[in-house]
Amino acid sequence: MRMVGKINTDIFKCITEDITTDEVVLTDELIEHIKKHHPGHFEELFSYFEKAIFSPDYILKDSGKNTGLILKHIEENGIRMQLVIRIHTSSDDPEYKNSIISAWKISETRWKNYLKNKQLLYKAE
Repeated sequence: MRMVGKINTDIFKCITEDITTDEVVLTDELIEHIKKHHPGHFEELFSYFEKAIFSPDYILKDSGKNTGLILKHIEENGIRMQLVIRIHTSSDDPEYKNSIISAWKISETRWKNYLKNKQLLYKAE
């Protein structure tokens, strides 16, 4: 398991008010999931995960319980990324933390499509 960083809980209350920790982790199993489903993306994106969770550009509604889609544009290299984050709540196992479930690069077209068609929960000012 890797510690990724910390969320600003005030921002992530748009997903749920019931946030028990600001710590975000990434398990070995989910690293393998990202590597399998999105070859090369983990290696290219991992160094930006902390920046994405601490200062997301957008958070969109996800279909999963207590989950959200983080969109982050890394301007210095033009990467647009999407992270799926699961927020830890008081009804979850106390041993767990907030967790990144998946991550991949997205195109500008997909970015715009998400903003047009998904429910916006948060937008950076």
